[in-house]
Amino acid sequence: MPASIKKAQSVARAELEDLVADLRDILSSSDTLSASPEIKAIRERLEDSLQRARNAATDAAHEAAEQARRAAHAADDYAHDEPWRVAGTALAVGAVLGFLLGRR
Repeated sequence: MPASIKKAQSVARAELEDLVADLRDILSSSDTLSASPEIKAIRERLEDSLQRARNAATDAAHEAAEQARRAAHAADDYAHDEPWRVAGTALAVGAVLGFLLGRR
């Protein structure tokens, strides 16, 4: 998995954890409101929503990583099955880039 994807996942996970911690602090600091059954129900729904959001973010990160692995495996298989085609394409791309950069 590329480092940029890992970094983005870790940043997103850290931000989500910070959000969860902040919301829990807010919910736990309202002791005077805790006696109300409506506030308790809202708190429970919010905590359930946070847990679902955390699970969804984790699942999305795992799915993205799995798709990246599948794409890398498919590219590797193609490069092994068609080495001359890959080498020719790389040569052509390199030549075009060299030509364009040489004209600068």
